[in-house]
Amino acid sequence: MQKKVTKAVFPVAGLGTRFLPATKSIPKEIMTLVDRPLIQYAIDEARAAGIREFIFVTSRGKSALEDYFDHNPELETALKSKGKTELLAELQHTNMDSGAIAYVRQNSPRGLGHAVWCARRMIGDEPFAVLLPDDVIAAEKPCLAQMVEAYAETGGNMVAAMEVPEDKASSYGVLDIGETMGRVVRAKGMVEKPAKGTAPSNLAVIGRYILTPEVLKHLDKAEVGTGGEIQLTDAIAKETAKNQVFGLRFEGERYDCGSKSGFLQATVAFGLKRPDLRDELHEFLTSLDLSK
Repeated sequence: MQKKVTKAVFPVAGLGTRFLPATKSIPKEIMTLVDRPLIQYAIDEARAAGIREFIFVTSRGKSALEDYFDHNPELETALKSKGKTELLAELQHTNMDSGAIAYVRQNSPRGLGHAVWCARRMIGDEPFAVLLPDDVIAAEKPCLAQMVEAYAETGGNMVAAMEVPEDKASSYGVLDIGETMGRVVRAKGMVEKPAKGTAPSNLAVIGRYILTPEVLKHLDKAEVGTGGEIQLTDAIAKETAKNQVFGLRFEGERYDCGSKSGFLQATVAFGLKRPDLRDELHEFLTSLDLSK
């Protein structure tokens, strides 16, 4: 039986430069998708998968993240006194128990692999999840919960994967596929942002991982990869030699909220799924004259 995955790392140290000037004063992860910040979607997904310990890898200027998950007694009291019970329940859902979240600093932007490595002492000798809040996934069963189920059967390292157009593969980490077992594939290699025309497949890795402590040992070597950064993909790829890396073709729709267009697409899609917003939003969208 595989060890349960109860810890998750959230790399949130990035500067969010693609969203300037908004991110001049607030972390990108606090930007709201409909009425919840991006980080809340990631936290909710992790909770649904059985995660109980949350590790944030942060940097300077991210104090708003810590404040967001803290209790706000004054606001709770005000909502209670006005009888706004539904809003109060939503607010309390964002609160995290004391000790549930730990914070560690990444002092210099050296890549995703380095960010995960910064959390090594809190991870210890256990399997752990990594969630990138930029990737928001709409799914009937949350993506990480799907991965936890698959991991219980395979063990090793598990990455979320989706098919992308061949001309887009160079923007992702890409799996070199070995064995295919339904929605799960065994990877015989991984390549981070392959040059155009050289990708081993069109099955790309997106921001959900279940990893073994062995990956942290590879990251200890601080080997620099694509873009002059320490790449998480490179560390995971070393485990393919042991047949210990699997990709899950998850069921759901992924939105790249690290880009402006992806964020806007997610806003529309999530808005249309809300009963209280759907009709008015749909009416507005259909009234637009795109020829202007």
